[in-house]
Amino acid sequence: MEQLSKRTPQVSTDELLQGFFPSPRFGTVSFDSYIPDPSQPSQAEAVSAMRAFAESVDTPAPSGFRKLFGAKKPETKAGFYLDGGFGVGKTHLLASLWHAVEGPKAFGTFVEYTNLVGALSFRKTVEALSAYKLVCIDEFELDDPGDTVLMSRLMRELSDAGVKLAATSNTLPGSLGEGRFAAVDFQREIQVLADQFDVVRIDGEDYRHRGLPESPPPLDDAGMAARIASEYDGKTVAEDEFADLVNHLADVHPSRYRQLIEGIDAVAWHNVHTISEQSVALRFVVLADRLYDKDVPILASGVPFDQLFTKEMMAGGYMKKYYRAVSRLTALAREGQTGEAS
Repeated sequence: MEQLSKRTPQVSTDELLQGFFPSPRFGTVSFDSYIPDPSQPSQAEAVSAMRAFAESVDTPAPSGFRKLFGAKKPETKAGFYLDGGFGVGKTHLLASLWHAVEGPKAFGTFVEYTNLVGALSFRKTVEALSAYKLVCIDEFELDDPGDTVLMSRLMRELSDAGVKLAATSNTLPGSLGEGRFAAVDFQREIQVLADQFDVVRIDGEDYRHRGLPESPPPLDDAGMAARIASEYDGKTVAEDEFADLVNHLADVHPSRYRQLIEGIDAVAWHNVHTISEQSVALRFVVLADRLYDKDVPILASGVPFDQLFTKEMMAGGYMKKYYRAVSRLTALAREGQTGEAS
């Protein structure tokens, strides 16, 4: 029987960097496949702005004689920031940018880049990414001051090295517009980089207003075994006691969670319980993101996923991470337990 709690992936620097590309959910998207809402003109404007930015990334910077005499001032800046609520297509456009630009290039979430620094060291991360033409940062977060300062410094050094940068943010679930993570917050936090970023707002329906989706009822052990036998026969299912998996994650660096689930078609967790420790919860959020990236269905017994984190966590400083994780785990559980695609 396959178990995630028994896996200890060893990953080289090159292998870590090779993982910085859009998830399969955005593996074939393009600017053409983004369908703007006619009632939201900012969406079509964002597509046009991103196309122009993509062209600027692929256009070599002027140097020597041309730089001193007659070089045309670039119409786009070194960085690009998409500002908008959840579900308006920011990740779609960011992934489209990545696909439109020739390499070397990197695409990852804010958390993946901070984990990369943790795995390699800050200096080695700068050295590795400075050779890239484009670095895309999805879901830029402000909930950890230390990580925000770290990313601001990383972006500054990459910008100084000539790397073009593009970023998106996400909506704070409890804000519902009033305290939304807005362009001014982003520009303030990245300090000296702010004036190097073109900021484009994307308006549209914020799906967080709908609240969290209802979690499917947990399975019992017999129901889980029957579901595995009927739907996942011949496939690789990683089956773990939830407590064992949670404990094991402390021994695997989050930068290796992508490799931890490599080759897994579905996961089955027995006796899911509410996580009450912040550090444990934050590690589990990273695993949830990697499972969602690869669209790995979940079968689970125990408490439903809307009870995975304490009420205090769901209302605290990391609430955005926890809301996102619950939403994604719920979608994967629906796929695994009812066959409803996420």
